[in-house]
Amino acid sequence: MQAKTPKESRTILTDLVLPSETNPLNNLFGGELLARMDRAASIAARRHSRRIVVTASVNHVAFNKAIPLGSVVTVEAVVSRSFKTSMEIFIDVWVEDRESGMKSKANEAIYTFVAVDETGIPVVVPALDPETELEKERFDAALRRKQLSLVLAGKMKPKDATELKALFLD
Repeated sequence: MQAKTPKESRTILTDLVLPSETNPLNNLFGGELLARMDRAASIAARRHSRRIVVTASVNHVAFNKAIPLGSVVTVEAVVSRSFKTSMEIFIDVWVEDRESGMKSKANEAIYTFVAVDETGIPVVVPALDPETELEKERFDAALRRKQLSLVLAGKMKPKDATELKALFLD
């Protein structure tokens, strides 16, 4: 199986915030944004694996900036690392200023997807070959996040989390 680059999975969804998608403050519902991010991430994961994919976890979500009614929102998802059957997807959310057209980062998230066959059994996915500095940083950090998650879940002993331990050693 040939390795793929992050750009091969890059997915960009752009949409408008409508009245039915807002809270009493006229900002996009957090759950609506989560759904948009999940859709973009699932497309990125499928592009990387070329298999059916399922959301395994939402590892991190940062609602840093409210997204007001009428805003143009762009969700950009890309595979940041692949493991045996799972893929970490990094998601950036941008909001476009209505008057100037300038885009600013509003939110970000990290999701994990697993590739499965038609019966729901996990299947192997291609390796990822990061190219840019940002892709390399996200690739390296993904292993630390995975190890932390495994340690917290009791599925890995802290002494075996080599990448995590390296953060604390001189």
